[in-house]
Amino acid sequence: MEEAPRRRVELYLPMRTLLIVAAAIAVMAAFVSIGDTFLIVFVGIFLALVFEYPVRFVMRKTHLSRGLAATLTVIGSAVAVTVLFLLLLVPLVASVRDFLKQLPDTVQQLRDSGELSWLGDSGAAKDVQEGAGHISASMPDAISAVLGIAGSFFGVFLAAFTIIFICLFLLTDIARLKAALGSVLMPGEDERWLGVWERVTESVSRWAIGVVVIATIAGTIQGVSAWLLGSSFALGLGVIAGLLDMIPNIGATIAGFVLVPALWAEQGLTAGVIMLVVVLVYQQLENNILTPKIQGKAVNLSAFFIIVAVTLFGALLGVLGALTAVPLAATIQIFVQELTKTRRERVAAAKAAAAASTSTA
Repeated sequence: MEEAPRRRVELYLPMRTLLIVAAAIAVMAAFVSIGDTFLIVFVGIFLALVFEYPVRFVMRKTHLSRGLAATLTVIGSAVAVTVLFLLLLVPLVASVRDFLKQLPDTVQQLRDSGELSWLGDSGAAKDVQEGAGHISASMPDAISAVLGIAGSFFGVFLAAFTIIFICLFLLTDIARLKAALGSVLMPGEDERWLGVWERVTESVSRWAIGVVVIATIAGTIQGVSAWLLGSSFALGLGVIAGLLDMIPNIGATIAGFVLVPALWAEQGLTAGVIMLVVVLVYQQLENNILTPKIQGKAVNLSAFFIIVAVTLFGALLGVLGALTAVPLAATIQIFVQELTKTRRERVAAAKAAAAASTSTA
């Protein structure tokens, strides 16, 4: 039998495609090699979007130029945060540290309590006890070690300084950047994409401001409740509740799993039940009143996409990615909606025509 002749297959790729692929690989490699620097730039740009609406508010109220309004808003916020840190950071961190170091005793008190005596020898209770021990052992005693001050203060200061001025210069030059973008877009397209820019800015700014305000309210309410119930870790529990509340959808629930057992172990079953009621009532208050009033529809994402975004961006950027996952996902959604707008309009028109022809048949 004669062997079939082999066919030679040649693949031709346009030079433009090769250049685009090579550029994409180079950009990804650059991001990997300068990960920390990229993260600083990302935070600076993100903060500029967050401060855009406060800067506009200051401009309306004071009639200052954009540069002066941006300087007043950003530098003023940085000074205020620094003062709060100097006044409150050490006691806040100390309270959280003391609570975490007492976790083994807290878990042991729960296991020894009469209400949970049936769980005393269970495998799950033992695992929780061991996990609490690991957390307690990993907590350093010195505040300077907790904050990482020793040996890293200059690096933190430099990073914060860079972030602030990236944010400030972007806010100052944003009008010129919009004009530059509009100069390369065809008539009609400039209004379209500048409108997208405005939607992204509004979404990120409203979301971030709302999250900070709501987290502060959550930490205050639950921390004060713990203090009224007699907890010696009220300040730390309030901080934990506020920080966890920044995690979309599940943060408040996780906080409940921390606060309720802590009050139960320290002050008894009655205090634990009261804390549970406070957590549940606050969740309803936040979901039905605070979030709609403060954030409105800053981000219009389903719960499924929020969880997916938190998981993915958390894996990519760590804690920062989890905290910024919602506005990043909302930004992607805005661009996808704009890019598919024409097609969705055609599909809707085709469906309406098909329904009309069906009804007349």
